[in-house]
Amino acid sequence: MRIYIVDDHRLFREGLKFLLAEVELIEEIAEADNGEEFLKNAQTFGPDIVLMDIEMPGMNGIQTTRKYLSGAPEGKVIALSMYGDENYYTRMIDAGAKGFLLKNSKFEDVQKAITEVANGNNYFSPEILNGIIRSLNHKNNGTKNSDLTAREIEVLYLICKGLSNQEIADTLNLSKRTVDKHRENILFKTQSANTAQMVVYAIKNKIFEV
Repeated sequence: MRIYIVDDHRLFREGLKFLLAEVELIEEIAEADNGEEFLKNAQTFGPDIVLMDIEMPGMNGIQTTRKYLSGAPEGKVIALSMYGDENYYTRMIDAGAKGFLLKNSKFEDVQKAITEVANGNNYFSPEILNGIIRSLNHKNNGTKNSDLTAREIEVLYLICKGLSNQEIADTLNLSKRTVDKHRENILFKTQSANTAQMVVYAIKNKIFEV
């Protein structure tokens, strides 16, 4: 894989580059200290994965991601941040990022994020995912923005909140078999494989407020 690191902190970039260079599947690593430099060289380099700092002087990571993906819709961006502010990550989801890492994550988590995103999945640092889930607020007009039924949106909301199928059944006064079927329909309609992908779908389609 070809990895592009975009971050304005040289020490962080060089440290991450040093670690990634030891990963067998990674062939080449490029780096930029700002969004403008990255956008200038991204097409020539052709990265498989971009590790994008959110907070940078000038063009921030959200703006850079949006511009990059508008010209390379198949591109895959993993957001990096020192902070777990849900507002940053929901805006990065809206911009098209596929993964989300805190800068103090273990290197194993970085490797896992790269692998998951390269395989077409989403990846969140556990702290980020839990923070977003805790802050989800149900919206009454969610059915206008998705193919899900009102009941499926109720079930999706509770799934994202971490409830089991049996707990959802008890909460909504449904049988567990009915909830199992709703969950199956939600996975199919949202093309999700896990809770992280469901959260991304819910945010991008503005089903829930964060």
